[in-house]
Amino acid sequence: MKLIIATIKPFKLEEVREALTGIGVRGMMVTEIKGFGAQSGHTEIYRGAEYAVNFVPKVKLEIVVPAAMADQVVETITKTAQTGKIGDGKIFVLDVAHAVRVRTGETDADAI
Repeated sequence: MKLIIATIKPFKLEEVREALTGIGVRGMMVTEIKGFGAQSGHTEIYRGAEYAVNFVPKVKLEIVVPAAMADQVVETITKTAQTGKIGDGKIFVLDVAHAVRVRTGETDADAI
């Protein structure tokens, strides 16, 4: 099993969710986050004063899938979330040693 952690632009969330559902992803966790990378923030004007916004809003997706499906999920997120502009996000893939579904006690592949 693999844990895929993806950070994407918030307005791409629904499009990515639909694309992942279309390839058979049955669930994901979504968290609103703030961060910075190459784009390193920007300035905004509020009530006539200029403010530096150092952290940019993003959405973090956490998805656990069978190892055989990981490459397809990464490819789907990449294609769907890409705008071609700085700040499109990052994707990390990690190994999952064990999973348990709390309701039923199912483990590992049966739990996802």
